[in-house]
Amino acid sequence: MPRLLNNWSKVWAAAAMLALAGCNPTPADKADTPKAAKTTLGLMTSLPLYWGEGVGIADLAVGRATLPWQRKALEVHNALVPLDTLSPIPALSPDAPEVDPLAGMTRLAVIQPRGLSPADNAALDAWIRKGGRLLLVLDPVLTGDYDIPLGDPRRPVDAALIPPVVERWGLAVSFDEAQAAGVTTAKLAGAALPLALAGRIAIVDPSAARCTTAAGGAAAICRVGKGRVTLIADAALFEHPELAGVGGAGLVAVIAAALE
Repeated sequence: MPRLLNNWSKVWAAAAMLALAGCNPTPADKADTPKAAKTTLGLMTSLPLYWGEGVGIADLAVGRATLPWQRKALEVHNALVPLDTLSPIPALSPDAPEVDPLAGMTRLAVIQPRGLSPADNAALDAWIRKGGRLLLVLDPVLTGDYDIPLGDPRRPVDAALIPPVVERWGLAVSFDEAQAAGVTTAKLAGAALPLALAGRIAIVDPSAARCTTAAGGAAAICRVGKGRVTLIADAALFEHPELAGVGGAGLVAVIAAALE
């Protein structure tokens, strides 16, 4: 499987272009946004964004876990809520109502998930149609290097599983295996979006939702009911700090553009 970091010259050239494109100032270097002013952001991902790669329960228990750079950048303006499921789960007491993880939430980032259950697909679609805003990142080929071996449940999903709800919104994601390796930069709602071995999104059913493609076909923006979905077929921005701008400013800009 091709890896982005085998070609450092292209990576650093792309990082330089991102800096020139306005990825400064650095959010991580600024005073943190007051907690009361932060917006709740649900986060479901197989990538080591919330906890670092290989962090164990013992590390968490004694406070030895170092926060990933992605989490530091995201928490400048967001109060993150990590999620393992999107559908209602039974309460601890048989007499209590189900617990809905999306209740009261208006913004959600699902980035290279392990796979959505049928109940998750249904819950996600219903939540968006009621007004939710979703950033969905599905990368056909991850370009990051991970030390966790294949088969270990902690390893990120190397090739995204496309959930059926994407087809329900009239979209399809494909991958061109013949494309050249390296980094390019596209625009997503004015934000610089680095791409490396990106997938391609096609609108296959225009009647399913009001969708437009962006970033040269690597992204799509859809109005679904009262809500909005931004789908990106590449996760390089969330894997490589040198592509995310100084202090993760580029990552922050893309999140803001997708969920505004």
